[in-house]
Amino acid sequence: MTTVAKEPFSFVTASFLVRIRPERARTLDELMQHIATIPNSSIFFHTFQSLEMHHYTAYSNDFAQWTMAACNETELAEQLESVDVRDYVSLEEIRKALLEILERDHSLRPEAFDRPAYEPFYFCEAEEIAIPSEFQAHTLQELAEGIRLMSLHTLHYHFINSRLRVRLRTNDFSHWIGDSLGFPALADKLDHIDIYTNTLDSVRREILKQITPWINR
Repeated sequence: MTTVAKEPFSFVTASFLVRIRPERARTLDELMQHIATIPNSSIFFHTFQSLEMHHYTAYSNDFAQWTMAACNETELAEQLESVDVRDYVSLEEIRKALLEILERDHSLRPEAFDRPAYEPFYFCEAEEIAIPSEFQAHTLQELAEGIRLMSLHTLHYHFINSRLRVRLRTNDFSHWIGDSLGFPALADKLDHIDIYTNTLDSVRREILKQITPWINR
């Protein structure tokens, strides 16, 4: 017997409008100063949104990538890379974590923060645009079909950016599966899918792989 959810899952169609900001960083000191003052939309772009683009580079957030590539500061880059978006439910928490790493390193090696980078860091920001879809899921079968057909932008919205909306260390699919379908074990399996070592296409495949055995329960 197929389980029907208490409340339907509402899909959206998501896209992102990217803007280039006026701030530039030519040293680590300038990077640190700008991270302290840029809007949350810029923190979002260079951490959450960069996950969509950086699966084939050594570092998954833009600050770490630039620190390594333009400043040749591998150890500091690895520390910035350690800021895992899955551990945070607000952009201000991520900003604070990044600044703590930079400020600590600055106190130990101030001369490194004044050294010019090979190329400047260009700050950007992303505005998330989400339009409600007519399609809803009442069962796991319908959820799987929606996930199979959705764009990668929409998958990113529901599976990665969602923790900023629900203020929980989870994603929209797991939240619905656990709360409305009553399958907490499956919800936990989805929460443990690695968003750093997988591309979004492989994340989609892994989600569907985990959901499929549960469809007729």
